[in-house]
Amino acid sequence: MSSQPVKPPLTGGQSAHTQRGSQSGLRYPSTGKTIYHRPLNRSRTQELSQSSFAYLFGEMVSYAQRRVTGIQDLEKRLNVQGHPIGLKLLDLLLYREPPRTQTRPLNIIALLQFITTVLWRHLFSRPADALEKSSNPDTPEEYMISDNEPLVNQYISVPKEMNQLNCAAFVAGIIEGVCDGAGFPARVTAHSVGRGEEGELWPGKTVFLVKFQEEVVEREAFLSKSLALLCFTWDLKGSEVRQGDCPKFVLQTSSSNQLIRKALGSKQARIELPSGRE
Repeated sequence: MSSQPVKPPLTGGQSAHTQRGSQSGLRYPSTGKTIYHRPLNRSRTQELSQSSFAYLFGEMVSYAQRRVTGIQDLEKRLNVQGHPIGLKLLDLLLYREPPRTQTRPLNIIALLQFITTVLWRHLFSRPADALEKSSNPDTPEEYMISDNEPLVNQYISVPKEMNQLNCAAFVAGIIEGVCDGAGFPARVTAHSVGRGEEGELWPGKTVFLVKFQEEVVEREAFLSKSLALLCFTWDLKGSEVRQGDCPKFVLQTSSSNQLIRKALGSKQARIELPSGRE
């Protein structure tokens, strides 16, 4: 007759954790606290090893490769995987900013600078290599972010029949999620530089093409021309006074033009636009 070891009875807390873990499929530590109970700034300076990231990202690519119809379909799936990460990273990084600078970007340039500096340092411990605007007057909504050595491509072996594949589409999805979360909807795609002088110098160089939607460009043009930085000089006395006696109000508005109409309706109101603006 074989004897089997008798398991000790579980306490109330342990049985509750076991039952809850079996229902949700997650493992809960003995303390009952998960990663969601930690302060958001606790892991600010902690980094993940590249080997762990390479293994995880390799499995993500293998999962996205199942039942795909082509390279574009695979890149689209990688983009979709990165999009929710960008939405969450925007809130997390803005929360970690100092209180004085804890504001969402209000224009395209501020948003792209946030992406190429704060976001890139958080993901890759360095800023992006370049940020450029399209020189084509027909495409004012296009911007390009360059990365000479994308981390996501260093540990991926691409077969010859899929040489057009760029797994940095995952990073493009993160950028797209940040843009959408900030209120600047855009379409972001990853493109390899290919063969050439830059391709020989940086074989893995990738350019992220950020194409904002038309309404974003129209809003940007409207704000830059009529609601950017207005300096009103008022003559409240109704008579000629010296320039230094006029009270000045420096206003930075971004929502409505009621204040502008009120200023233009005054007896004497002069609008001074900053240099370089029309």
